[in-house]
Amino acid sequence: KEYDVRTALSGAAGLQVLKEMGGAAVVLSDMRMPEMDGATFLHHVMHFYPDATRMLLTGEPGQDAAVAAVNKAQIFRFLKKPCPPAELKVAVEAGVMQYRMVTAERTVLKETLVGCINALVDVLAITNPVAFGRASRIKRLAMDFAETLGRKEFWQLEAAAMFSQLGYLSLPIELVEKLYHGESLTSEEKILASGAPEVATKLLQNIPRLEPITEILAALHESDAHIAQLGDGPIGVGARILALVTDYSSLLTHGQTMSAAVQKLRGRSSRYGQELFEQFVQHLAANTEAAQSDTQEVPLRSVQPGMIIMQDVRTAMGTLLVPHGFEVTSVFLERIRHFGPDLLNERIKVLTLASRATQVETALRSA
Repeated sequence: KEYDVRTALSGAAGLQVLKEMGGAAVVLSDMRMPEMDGATFLHHVMHFYPDATRMLLTGEPGQDAAVAAVNKAQIFRFLKKPCPPAELKVAVEAGVMQYRMVTAERTVLKETLVGCINALVDVLAITNPVAFGRASRIKRLAMDFAETLGRKEFWQLEAAAMFSQLGYLSLPIELVEKLYHGESLTSEEKILASGAPEVATKLLQNIPRLEPITEILAALHESDAHIAQLGDGPIGVGARILALVTDYSSLLTHGQTMSAAVQKLRGRSSRYGQELFEQFVQHLAANTEAAQSDTQEVPLRSVQPGMIIMQDVRTAMGTLLVPHGFEVTSVFLERIRHFGPDLLNERIKVLTLASRATQVETALRSA
């Protein structure tokens, strides 16, 4: 079998190669290297690329070295120098098989987990449309940007974005609306609002396999230095992207223009990483013109899954039913069947994402 093999002369150089590659199926390291030993290097690999199979090559397979390697980096296999080529080949093939097994299990977990999250959020959106309309908008911003960065399958970020507003379930709807519109709060309301993130953490922390999501959400309330220390793995990148799009979405909701929001965020770009921030600015510029060309007005009854509602939709009494930025789902279509005919006939502004434009246009013609 043939493999794409990359090499490096030190642990730091190895991490740089992995960053450029976006990870690897198997990482084999010598125990003795300059700057950092193999156990420390593979510990970093485990943190940034947890799916990679990690193997250690050593001429001194003593007890101390073995214990350090297992404890630090959860080594899959030890190889003793000198290692015959046939033995190395067998070890690599076993490592690749282990990688495939781990990633296959993770794919099933991801699809199941994200599916459950989306179903849960759809139901919760009925009880608190403001909070979960915002979660839908944040998820869309985050995943569109992640795709631009070449991270289309970023389930940890997707789940964290959808759960980012979970704590607001504990707040009165009137208070959530005030937060959404950037209105001033009383001292008591500020105390209530400040406790929302902790509520979300407590709800999620006891659910198995959600640790990456809770770590991303927890990082949003940490210092810039703490976020920087999370590195370039899924948690670090996910936390920076989510922090950036959440702050950007909040500024737009409070009436800022895109250019004004970008200028304000530039002053705190160190929180997100300067390179990531500039990539986000380029992403916004590239997508603004296309988004404007896909905006149209349709009756509420004609909206289709995937459309983005670009205005608040309220009843005649002023009750908010759908917030600006809400992404239409199949559950929402079931919900609007119970709306009155006047509301269903009201024409609203919607944004049709480019990838879904043809499908939605066909649906509108049939409607």
